[in-house]
Amino acid sequence: MTMDLTFLGTGSAYPSPHRGASALVLRTEGECWLFDCGEGTQTQLMKSQLRASRITKVFISHLHGDHLFGLPGLLCTVSLHSNPVPTQAPPCVDIYGPKGLRKFLRVTLGLTGSQLLFPYAVHELETSPDQSPPEGQLADELSTERGPPHPQERPGRDIAPEASSGCFLLFQDQRFAVKAFRLFHRVPSFGFSVQEQDRAGRLNTELLKEMGLKPGSLYGRLKAGEPVTLENGRVVLPSEVLEEPIPGRKICVLGDCSSVIGEGAATACGGADVLVHEATLGDEHREKAVEHGHSTPKMAAAVALACGARRLVLYHFSQRYKPGALRKEGDEDDVAELKRQAEDALQGSSVEVTLAEDFLTLPIPLKRQSVSA
Repeated sequence: MTMDLTFLGTGSAYPSPHRGASALVLRTEGECWLFDCGEGTQTQLMKSQLRASRITKVFISHLHGDHLFGLPGLLCTVSLHSNPVPTQAPPCVDIYGPKGLRKFLRVTLGLTGSQLLFPYAVHELETSPDQSPPEGQLADELSTERGPPHPQERPGRDIAPEASSGCFLLFQDQRFAVKAFRLFHRVPSFGFSVQEQDRAGRLNTELLKEMGLKPGSLYGRLKAGEPVTLENGRVVLPSEVLEEPIPGRKICVLGDCSSVIGEGAATACGGADVLVHEATLGDEHREKAVEHGHSTPKMAAAVALACGARRLVLYHFSQRYKPGALRKEGDEDDVAELKRQAEDALQGSSVEVTLAEDFLTLPIPLKRQSVSA
């Protein structure tokens, strides 16, 4: 199964001519998952090779506008370009984010009389006082849901953290387990971990042939983990003919933060293939970054090391850092310096550092064998 990450916006605070506001897409076969949706995201989507109609899930890290203002418009545009099948109910778009997101969409879509041709559900994550300064906590009257839901709104879940791990289990199916974890920012923020389920190892076809089992449906049953009975009465167990399981890939995307809260991030992101972390300002501006709830490359590198990540991708740059291709001689702020700072902090480790730019697509290759093999 192919999997890749496409960065639609890598800038902070607002969209500019050279950097869009925060948004990235995790694409797997058949669908796209959107992480954050800053103003202008739908325009960035149109410039990319992605199809907005493929978006089935949206994850909002926090309620600042540069991560959220694009969502109502995007939903409306997807609706305008949808082509419902009369005999088939359209799938529900699941949206995950902090408390208050449900009311934001209900009020925004309601005030603008926006009609949607598909249902959506907002699943809210419980926030805690240690995720932001007191002034960043959302007042109850701002998040309390009043009035009728949008005609296409479906009931969403209110998700609390697991007592054992501090993580929020958003959903789990045969392909993925997706969790959230708490971050500290000027308003409560979250990170997300997408863990692909392990896949069955390859069949030892030579051994199966020696047993007298020819290719066919029984191969599929063994691959699916079911025992089969041969004509001579022998029962063949999957463990006898399957190689080591192939570990699933793990992608972690952190929202704006100056630190993680508790052990949730380490638990959810341990061994991540890709860790996407903000680096709003260079290390020389650390005090200013922390004051505004943000991180520097060295701070992002520390998280990558703590999680044992294989690749660190930096994004969410201050608009002072132009993409490398647009930098002119004499410009003081060099975005490449942010990459160098992270690499310096990671010296002696095997962590690779990537500098995200708008429309960068990063393939996530399959793992070929067990880590323990």
